[in-house]
Amino acid sequence: MRISLISLAFILFSPLVWSAAAIETWPTTSGAKVFYVHSDDLPMVDIRLTFDAGSARDGEKFGVAALTSGLLDTGAGALDADAIAQRFENVGAQFSSGISRDSAWLSVRTLTQKDLFDPAVETLQLILTQPRFAQTDFDREKNRTLAALKHQQASPSALADIAFYQAVYGAHPYAHPSTGTQISVAKLSRDDLKQFYQRYYVAANAQIVIIGNLTRKQAEHTSEKLLAGLPPGHKPAAIPEVALPTQGHTEHIQFPSAQTHVMSGMPGVYRKDDDYYSLYVGNHILGGAAMVSRLFEEVREKRGLAYSTYSYFAPMFRKGPFTMGLQTRNDQAEEALTVMNQVLQDFIDKGPTQAELEDAKKNITGGFVMRFDTNSELTSYVEMIGFYDLPLDYLDTFQDKVNAVTVASIKDAFKRRIDPKLLQTITVGGPEHDDAK
Repeated sequence: MRISLISLAFILFSPLVWSAAAIETWPTTSGAKVFYVHSDDLPMVDIRLTFDAGSARDGEKFGVAALTSGLLDTGAGALDADAIAQRFENVGAQFSSGISRDSAWLSVRTLTQKDLFDPAVETLQLILTQPRFAQTDFDREKNRTLAALKHQQASPSALADIAFYQAVYGAHPYAHPSTGTQISVAKLSRDDLKQFYQRYYVAANAQIVIIGNLTRKQAEHTSEKLLAGLPPGHKPAAIPEVALPTQGHTEHIQFPSAQTHVMSGMPGVYRKDDDYYSLYVGNHILGGAAMVSRLFEEVREKRGLAYSTYSYFAPMFRKGPFTMGLQTRNDQAEEALTVMNQVLQDFIDKGPTQAELEDAKKNITGGFVMRFDTNSELTSYVEMIGFYDLPLDYLDTFQDKVNAVTVASIKDAFKRRIDPKLLQTITVGGPEHDDAK
């Protein structure tokens, strides 16, 4: 991924009133979905193309989605990486790309003045439709990825995260690291990337988000132009459902460190889950609210077992993980894990108090609008709404749905969805007798 220099104009942000962010949507002639929000505060626009082409689509070639995304702007058409970067820089545009387990995306932020906007869109279209995947570029990016993966072996937090996803998801496509493994990436070839690109970077599998100072007509024209030359293709079959583990599991990974990294959890919630709001608000009380959560109070404040502790739900197309975690001295790891699990069990059994619930609602809704008060932030939210097929009024109704959560709904959701007996627990650190007290 390469990011050009940003023009001074992009230091400024475009405030958007959430209730006025009316999302319009339509299909392109090639079958892609477009999601558009008009904002005329500044003469700029954010454009993001998203594909169902995340690491869950790697198959047995772990890392192919990430490497494909990373090579898109290293050469396209007659342009090499430096020429691409220069073209964006010449018009003050910013390009970026990346992947998650569910999706892959390319985006550009540009001014809407025609002599600046047109070259930026043309360059984005070239990257999208004519990537070269040159052997020299492939070799360089592959070696960079291998070096980064090797470096991960020196990071206990990275090792914990990798082992945690493997434990939670087993043979499911969510299990492996998005960047692959040293063994899998070493086996990848340039043809693997070309085949992945040809399969997933097609119009029928595309979504376009346009946020900014373009008219609806301009947005329609831009959408058609971007996909010109991209094969229509087909959407891939949905990735399989996530199966719950049949029993709990604990694994310790030896690592020469004074601190033990602890992660524990299980499959939790997906984006369109009926229990989403109850679980989200409940987790805010359990471990999502940083310094005022149950976990923080019991693990750090009362016992001093960790500097910080947390829990969260990470919803995806299928059930993303419910995760609890902390770091603690090696000789305190067992005690800290016991307390963390007890806090979870007590929360499942008793739920939050009404006072905790009211405080959580105020905290969540009070800062909600600030999460997307710029074009770039709103782009991310609209991308999520479109990709996961959420209601177009998601932003408008979010606060009402949070306020509708009750103590009873939280208790019910946690009891049904989180089973302490099925937790997958990973600890990474040294043995107790090696602790540097």
